[in-house]
Amino acid sequence: MRVIIVGAGEVGFQLAKFLAAEDIDVVVIDKDKDKLRRISDDLDVALLEGEGGSPAMLKEAGADDADLLLAVTDMDETNMVACLVAKVMFQIPRNIARIRNHEYFSNEVLLQSLGINPAISPEIEAAKAIVRLIEVPSASDVEDFEDGNVKVISFRIPSDSKLIGKVFKNIKFTKPKMLIGAIQRGDKVIIPSGNDTIKKNDKIFLPVKRENIDPVIENIGGTADPAKSVMIVGGGRIGHYVAKTLEERNITVKLIERDVERCKFLLKSLNKSIILHGDGSNRKLLEEENINNIDIFVAISNNEELNIMASMLAKSLGVKKIITIINKTDYISLANNLGISAVLSPRMITAGTILKYVRGGNILSLTTMAEGKAEIMEALVKEGSVLIGKTLVEVELPKKTLIGAIIRDHEVIIPSGNDKISINDKLIIFTLQESIKQVEKLLK
Repeated sequence: MRVIIVGAGEVGFQLAKFLAAEDIDVVVIDKDKDKLRRISDDLDVALLEGEGGSPAMLKEAGADDADLLLAVTDMDETNMVACLVAKVMFQIPRNIARIRNHEYFSNEVLLQSLGINPAISPEIEAAKAIVRLIEVPSASDVEDFEDGNVKVISFRIPSDSKLIGKVFKNIKFTKPKMLIGAIQRGDKVIIPSGNDTIKKNDKIFLPVKRENIDPVIENIGGTADPAKSVMIVGGGRIGHYVAKTLEERNITVKLIERDVERCKFLLKSLNKSIILHGDGSNRKLLEEENINNIDIFVAISNNEELNIMASMLAKSLGVKKIITIINKTDYISLANNLGISAVLSPRMITAGTILKYVRGGNILSLTTMAEGKAEIMEALVKEGSVLIGKTLVEVELPKKTLIGAIIRDHEVIIPSGNDKISINDKLIIFTLQESIKQVEKLLK
């Protein structure tokens, strides 16, 4: 498989990193020498310096034989032109573009004519991730599968949890039935076996039916109380989308924005939110706005330093749930170590969203964990699959792989070893990066 990546920024770098680890033939094009040098220092992929929309450059990159083009520069127009050239001149089967301008993103006729399938907006993907986290305040991560009827939720194990030190085979969750699909311990991801134990500060990942979220949270030791009030720092595209969505769900929103003109736009565009002109890291402002009564604090401005400072201030003022946007991957571990509840990177989210179009084996959706060290996949079992008719005990799964849920005719099964796999089942699969290729083969 040959993949051409136009754009060597953070999204391009992460995509190249994921794909190179799986021995996919990757070519990265960018006109910025410094960005290319960063990739050259870290990854073994082909690099070309030049304009990604140039027919000559795409031809040099092997577009005649390419299976996929990923246009992920910071410029929408460059991405659109690259996809158009890929479609018209080289007939590349699929062209994916990162599009930030909502006018472009929402124009399906335009996107189809340019050969873009699909367009992905980093801001919208990040905003959706934030809304999912607000819906489940106790969670560190929330991912939707089966149109939101199944969620994979992660929780940080508190120091007083009854699960600490327990061996997996001795943990029995029956009301509702639960299964831990993965553990993140620091930078390491563990697909658990019966003899593994849970430790303090582990992040555990569980597939959960939508209707079982509250009892699952209570079993883990968290609180299922819904969020009623949210304070947002940053009124850009992400902040605007989040506020608008929360208004529809009757959640009280206070939004702080530095730019006066942007505040005017927000006042016109939002109906119920309280718009405040000011600095989200200003202690006096936060106290005047009764931050101590806020359920969730969300720092999502375009300034990462401001986001971290505002988040730490909110934490010191007693806010229990804090969500922070970080674009520079170097800052992600720093923010996590500071005790921020949930740290999101729009660029990492975008890279993960794009990956499902690279995967083989009937992958419907996926999300990455721990900067690509593991993945959670939703996969369809089609006619001819070697899985059909086998129980989970009989299935020879690759090492460090676990089937966390079976979805059959919209019914969600948290499986045991005796459950059988049937044609047209959807499987929620947890796997480490080194086993992804074997999982794909198993699903074909």
